[in-house]
Amino acid sequence: MEELSKNFIEEAIEKDLADGVYTKVQTRFPPEPNGYLHIGHAKAICIDFGNAIKYNGTCNLRLDDTNPSKEDVEYVDAIMEDIKWLGFKWDKVLYASDYFDDIYECAIKLIKMGKAYVDDLTADEIREYRGTFEQPGKESPYRNRPVEENLELFDRMTKGEFENGARVLRAKIDMASPNLNMRDPIIYRIMHQAHHRTGDKWCVYPMYDFAHPISDTVEGVTHSLCSLEFEDHRPLYDWFLKELGFETPSRQIEFARMNLNYTLTSKRKCLKLVNDGIVSGWDDPRMGTLCGMRRRGYTAAAIRDFCERIGVAKANSVIDFSLLEFCVREDLNENAPRAMAVLRPVKLVIDNYPDGQVENIEVEINPQKPELGKRCVEFSKNLWIEADDFMEEAPKKYFRLAIGQEVRLKSAYYVTATSCVKDAEGNVTEIHCTYDPETKGGDSPDGRKVKGTIHWVSADHAVDATVNLYERLFNVENPSDESKVGSFVENLNPDSVETLKGCKLESNLKDIKPGDSFQFLRLGYFCVDKDSKEGDIIINRTVALKDSWAKVNK
Repeated sequence: MEELSKNFIEEAIEKDLADGVYTKVQTRFPPEPNGYLHIGHAKAICIDFGNAIKYNGTCNLRLDDTNPSKEDVEYVDAIMEDIKWLGFKWDKVLYASDYFDDIYECAIKLIKMGKAYVDDLTADEIREYRGTFEQPGKESPYRNRPVEENLELFDRMTKGEFENGARVLRAKIDMASPNLNMRDPIIYRIMHQAHHRTGDKWCVYPMYDFAHPISDTVEGVTHSLCSLEFEDHRPLYDWFLKELGFETPSRQIEFARMNLNYTLTSKRKCLKLVNDGIVSGWDDPRMGTLCGMRRRGYTAAAIRDFCERIGVAKANSVIDFSLLEFCVREDLNENAPRAMAVLRPVKLVIDNYPDGQVENIEVEINPQKPELGKRCVEFSKNLWIEADDFMEEAPKKYFRLAIGQEVRLKSAYYVTATSCVKDAEGNVTEIHCTYDPETKGGDSPDGRKVKGTIHWVSADHAVDATVNLYERLFNVENPSDESKVGSFVENLNPDSVETLKGCKLESNLKDIKPGDSFQFLRLGYFCVDKDSKEGDIIINRTVALKDSWAKVNK
């Protein structure tokens, strides 16, 4: 059997194992707890945990809590929930703050080696001295302070003697380096801010670029897998580990991040949507967050499949949202039970059906899984059908119900419309028809055929529900592109949700629970909302049966 080709991460891991660089694979997923995880994080989670699983290693969840001004326990809990929902288990839950003492000692070591110095320049001055891609930077006038003075000043910084921004600790590398990250980067800053885990112990906090390689190596991470924007930071990652003398340093490998069109992943911009009430929260079903997608009915299996399909690449690209929806449909088509629901109901009265009679019609639970058997749906004289499934005068090629036209009621009988009742505005409120009792099950013994089949719900047994019909939140492929409009908010799709009251469900759905998913025949895939409860059922459309977005937005 031909072996499947490996991606560049797998090739690197296998070479390191073969060369004896590492004896066991250990990875980590290191999100900053300053927001909710989004679909882009799903790819990183699948790569970090997936490679640990493939090579019989371990993967830790490490929360990068180096900036306490933006972090919250709420986000920590949400991150854990999302990872578990995706189907992965971490070996340990760790925090960058677990290593604050180690990282601080590394800073002291660099100072003593003459590789770090305390700088009094302001943030604007540091930015100016840094130079540009075309021009080298200038050395700070404080760059050559004696070691003892640097140690004293850093100690005073640590004791809280200076205000925020008064001084920073910088690595002494090369102000002429073509890589701007190597031009004496800041490794510690003053921040008088209580930390959610360490309290008031610290008023200096390490920068990510300094804390990350040290945390990786102290923790025992072999392969630090991260997105492509950190590629230019890798020389700095390696420089810190080399200068600090770690015997078996971690190896950083970068992969292309996931860019999904019609989706916003910027935490700052997502927070604005939440704070301004444009969406109902981080878990609004239109959001690109994992909790939002979960609430909408996207499955963990579909998201894992999506990440697998797009693969691991070295170059950034934009993925079409339709591929994600395809993966969701594939999974739900295979696994979601079927049900009948009428979203825009109009009454259908079968005039020649016996009054008071109720039949149980057998319908497959899921034709993809015949072993699940069938369910029974009540059929009676009074039914609900979709308003769109009736026209008083049908145009050519209209194969649904019309006056004098025969259709099949799914799995039940042939019916022919005879008349309709309208309100004062001319809207059809009730349709009358006759049925052929010889066509039970949806077939005619005389062999006549009908071209239309419509779904229905017994009016005497229906369950009421509210249904939210969701579309994409933005109507442009790149909602963050503000070059053509004043703000990303102007790219919002005004029709991203339509809420329908008084929808009718078959009686089998009376006890449905939040998170339950279904295919509503002819309508799409739907999920019970988290706020749904007995007597107030709320259902969200996950995805339509077919991709209609492309046609509408050509």
